Amino acid sequence: MTAAARPAAQRLAQAHGDAILAADVGGTYARVGVVRFGIGAPTVAGYRKYRCADYPSLTAIFEDFLGAQVHAEVACGAIACAGYVLDDTVINANLPWPVSLKQMRADLGLADLRVVNDFTAIAFATAHVTERDVTPVAVAAEPIAGPVLVVGPGTGLGAAVRIPGARSTVILSTEAGQAALTASSALEIDVLKLLLGERSHVPTELILSGPGLVNLHAALGRLRGVPVAARSPREIAEAALAGADALAGEALGAFCGWLGGVVGNLVMLYGAQGGVYLAGGILPQIREFLLRSDFVARFRDKGAMRPMLERVPVNLIDHGQLGVLGAAGWFLENQMQSG
Repeated sequence: MTAAARPAAQRLAQAHGDAILAADVGGTYARVGVVRFGIGAPTVAGYRKYRCADYPSLTAIFEDFLGAQVHAEVACGAIACAGYVLDDTVINANLPWPVSLKQMRADLGLADLRVVNDFTAIAFATAHVTERDVTPVAVAAEPIAGPVLVVGPGTGLGAAVRIPGARSTVILSTEAGQAALTASSALEIDVLKLLLGERSHVPTELILSGPGLVNLHAALGRLRGVPVAARSPREIAEAALAGADALAGEALGAFCGWLGGVVGNLVMLYGAQGGVYLAGGILPQIREFLLRSDFVARFRDKGAMRPMLERVPVNLIDHGQLGVLGAAGWFLENQMQSG
């Protein structure tokens, strides 16, 4: 823990104890842990992963988690979650149930419970990522210091930018997944035309997300005149990895290349010369395929800006607790700023 963060941790301990109930909640899974702050780096205790659809509410997940923690006494919590907080309610179309902060505070007996954008939390945590937590995707010999982009295709497409400063860190949350999808190849243009025939706005996450892979697979089937059976993202990825389905392989290859092009655009839009972290979602499942794909070529294929992109490292994060740590770190940062 940094010297600047210690006063916040001390205030937290005085007011609520040294532990925070922290969660990383997506449309499919909720990852929960108790984060403790001491003299060294924060630690996660009792970490568990829940399938959201198996529980009637987020409160029920927390109650199950806390019931299994013999020594966990927490009075405050932080939730990393996609979406917006409107008054007391978290607005997110991908969650299987509504989330009311006021009701959860009362049900769980918490004095303080806050929500932070999921990729904001992950961006906070990337400051503490080590080499053993990542797989290099694009290696840069001479990286430039600067803002860091965190992006990942999960249930939707999330993205945030971490801007390091001398005294504090600024995290810029984005809605990159809702921005209009751009196309840079003949195949992508054909897919985009097909989608625009059905809707006036094609958000990026309609293709670059877990469900987006399903949409891309179906669109390619229509373009190729090939009947496509309903499949989950995992089933499409597994068929592609096994080499058992040419259309699945084409879909996954197009997905990786398209993602590379969009991530390169985001780096230029946000000036993220400090590097890129690809986080969570389907990517760890297709790690080897991603490394062999056109991702890096498309990431760097930006005309006159190619030399700049060649100096931007891209790493795949392999850290299941990152969102949990980030939510707690964000909570602590807010304690420090309000003290």
